[in-house]
Amino acid sequence: MHYVLARITVQPGASAQTATILETLVSLSRQEAGCVSYELYQQADHPHVFQTVEVWRDAEAAQTHMSTPHLAAAVAEATPLFAAPPEILAYQKLA
Repeated sequence: MHYVLARITVQPGASAQTATILETLVSLSRQEAGCVSYELYQQADHPHVFQTVEVWRDAEAAQTHMSTPHLAAAVAEATPLFAAPPEILAYQKLA
């Protein structure tokens, strides 16, 4: 399994619009052949901070996701709302 966590911080006032964009992305990403799970969280005390927790069959499936049209569309739509560049980290499970 291949794990990807993405932290997305948006400008104050852009949370609702960002949530809609990300919810669409999650729905479409879950349909990808290599997607094991794809979850979206909003930070409780900072609603302008979002976190995705993605589990992919393998690194190749995660890389394939990076070139999908729905990810490109979400990034294009959300980028003007970002307060900072997203932090995207890949992990491997140890225990």
